[in-house]
Amino acid sequence: MSHCLEPSPDRLPAALNEYRLLGRSGLRVSPLCLGAMTFGTEWGWGADRDTCRAMFDRYAEQGGNFIDTADFYTEGTSERMIGDFTKADRAHFIIGTKYSLKTRDGDPNQAGNHRANMVRSVEASLKRLETDYIDLYWLHAWDFTTPVDEVMRGLDDLVRSGKVIYIAISDTPAWKIAQLNTFAECNVLSRFIATQGHYNLIKRDVERDILPACRELGVGVMPWAPLGGGVLTGKYGRDDLEREKKLLESGQAKPFGEKNRFVGLTEQKLHVAGVVRDVAEEIGATPSQVALRWLLTRRGVTSVILGVRSVKQLDDNVGCLSITLSESHLDRLDEASRFSPGFPHDFLASDFVRRMVTGDAAVLD
Repeated sequence: MSHCLEPSPDRLPAALNEYRLLGRSGLRVSPLCLGAMTFGTEWGWGADRDTCRAMFDRYAEQGGNFIDTADFYTEGTSERMIGDFTKADRAHFIIGTKYSLKTRDGDPNQAGNHRANMVRSVEASLKRLETDYIDLYWLHAWDFTTPVDEVMRGLDDLVRSGKVIYIAISDTPAWKIAQLNTFAECNVLSRFIATQGHYNLIKRDVERDILPACRELGVGVMPWAPLGGGVLTGKYGRDDLEREKKLLESGQAKPFGEKNRFVGLTEQKLHVAGVVRDVAEEIGATPSQVALRWLLTRRGVTSVILGVRSVKQLDDNVGCLSITLSESHLDRLDEASRFSPGFPHDFLASDFVRRMVTGDAAVLD
């Protein structure tokens, strides 16, 4: 089912207007998605309105058409900015927004995946985005409480109403994505065409189950935090590692939402960042460009979500489309960032088991 959907490793995009199909759908999106979690200063580390406008315009001028936001981001400011920036040419842009995370403290029904929060959230997002429809509506994170049929029938109702065109799911286990889409297929309902996950050269867990499952199911994969919270840009060193260790020991590590938040530096992460830096120097690129290009070479990855706070950062990130990583470079990056897949993957990949399941004969796939 999925082979025809996967981007060819021999034909990687060289520009924002070299579009890709998102999962098993006809939707054409840019290979780099403009993430709007940085749109707004409410959290203390985002960009102001003028900077966001400049980033949006630069992205659009180069053919970028794919925007990612959420009702949760910067207390709604992100959605309001995107609505304002896209309204002059609304039909051109593919706007994705999300629901599920809390929008009011202490209210259990203004969070979660259930139908009540879904309906309330979509109406609020439509108003902030100043639009009649949302191109791609994301379930933001699985809550482990809402029944499968409630989620899929509720989302299908939004599609049938015309308020939502496609649906997608973020931050959810592979088995649950498979269960939800199987329910949708069996009941002729709208199914998820894409998923988002934390995926980069220092966080490759997605490759254990989510990436292969989505390739089989025809679900496009979109990595978030592709630069590992800035670690893969090369801006952190051993001094920062020691500083974080002291913060952790003293209980002063700052959480998400703080300007100088804890990024969880380790020796291994710095090692991977060092290899990325070495490869970048060899090909005349920046570390960010190497890390982003590596993601675009992964089978099953459709579009990478950028989290930039300035036009300079955006230009640097988009520059990843113009570089080439050789097989030697890819091998070095893979080796430096290798992780243990765990059971049953390592067991099934062992020579003994492979011989047993193939009858000790050569079987080509």
